[in-house]
Amino acid sequence: EVQLQASGGGLVQAGGSLRLSCTFSGFTFDVYSIGWLRQIPGKEREGVSCIDGTTRNTYYRDSVKVRFTMSSDISKNTVYLEMSSLKPEDTAVYSCGVGLKDQYYCSAYGPNPYGTKYWGRGTQVTVSS
Repeated sequence: EVQLQASGGGLVQAGGSLRLSCTFSGFTFDVYSIGWLRQIPGKEREGVSCIDGTTRNTYYRDSVKVRFTMSSDISKNTVYLEMSSLKPEDTAVYSCGVGLKDQYYCSAYGPNPYGTKYWGRGTQVTVSS
């Protein structure tokens, strides 16, 4: 059974930083890639960043490049999302998800939210102006 759990969200002022964590179990990187996604109020869920299961390369949506960094610690079954220079428009519920590598879940634009096969419970990030 695939399980994912995001944590680390909170309230931060614009320009501040947060570090999110996602612990996972029940899958392997030879089949899946893993990503961070977010749900902004009133908008569809969008991909933020992902790690390709084969190459272990990391990809980001344009609006978060340079500001966000995704990393992994496989020994702890955890991926992280370091977010800096946060903006009010980054306010969202952030979740981690996995999708099949051979369905190109993780690409240069980040994870494909429509290709997410398993979701974890999200964590709220609120950036005040």
